[in-house]
Amino acid sequence: MPKEIPKSEHIEIKPGFEKRYRALCSDYDEFMKYSLSFLRRSIRVNTLKAEVSDVKKRLEKKGWILTSIPWCKEGFWLDHVEGRRDIGNTEEHMLGYIYVQGAASMLPPLVLEPKPGERTLDMCASPGSKSSQMAAMMKDTGVLVCNDYKGMRARPLGINLQRMGSTNTIVSLMEGQRIKDMEFDKILVDAPCSGTGTIRKSLKTLRMYNENMVKRLSATQRQLIDRAFNLLKPGGVMVYSTCTLEPHENEAVVSCLLDKYPNAKVMPIKISIERRDPILEFEGDKYNPQVKDALRIWPQDNDTEGFFVCKIKKD
Repeated sequence: MPKEIPKSEHIEIKPGFEKRYRALCSDYDEFMKYSLSFLRRSIRVNTLKAEVSDVKKRLEKKGWILTSIPWCKEGFWLDHVEGRRDIGNTEEHMLGYIYVQGAASMLPPLVLEPKPGERTLDMCASPGSKSSQMAAMMKDTGVLVCNDYKGMRARPLGINLQRMGSTNTIVSLMEGQRIKDMEFDKILVDAPCSGTGTIRKSLKTLRMYNENMVKRLSATQRQLIDRAFNLLKPGGVMVYSTCTLEPHENEAVVSCLLDKYPNAKVMPIKISIERRDPILEFEGDKYNPQVKDALRIWPQDNDTEGFFVCKIKKD
């Protein structure tokens, strides 16, 4: 069991949140235990600049203890013999050999599988963790368009891509739903969301949570996934992902796309990880049966953040 965040017992849980998540999660109390505990620190080795084995040796010599993340061969959970947590102060981080990234956050690019030479879009890219991961998967070839909608978000995106040594990237600045006149082989829509899977990383999520916010975000997410599907080449693949556990932002968004486009097909996700069945019906709404092939994980499943990932092909 991970270490509890100090004074978390005094955090107010809104009655509406508890009622909703007890309905969604059979082990609600376990969900809250993990949500109010520290997230395990994790990194991804940047293979554009260094070999995994070399970086592992460098860090171990400095007292870092690396444990492999099962679903990502470049990913490691981190501990330190002296209890240090400041991996961002290391030479390896400054040189771009590693990226500090949540273990669950590594999943969407792994599911999308962008390949060398392809034209790929990261529609909501800042701060660049998934963009830099995809650049490495593409071996810095092809074209990777990394988009976000605010200048203050594009700034860290550009800095991180530069630090990681990526040269096949283009940073663009616009609302994702306004991108047009382009076609892509692969698209990642890691959509802005209510973040209820990341409470352990940001406790203010509990304070900010309300159902009206979920509804507003869902409307934006439907626009983003619709635009992304129309930007795909025939035969292209997209991934829709969020770090929320809300059905209205996950299964309902995908279901809306599937109902609108008969040539949108959900593909099974073949990654070895503890997962839950996607939600097929919630609050009287029944979702397209294809969403059963999406990936839904809760924080307590793998001691990570909660995440939703769906892989969709354009037939």
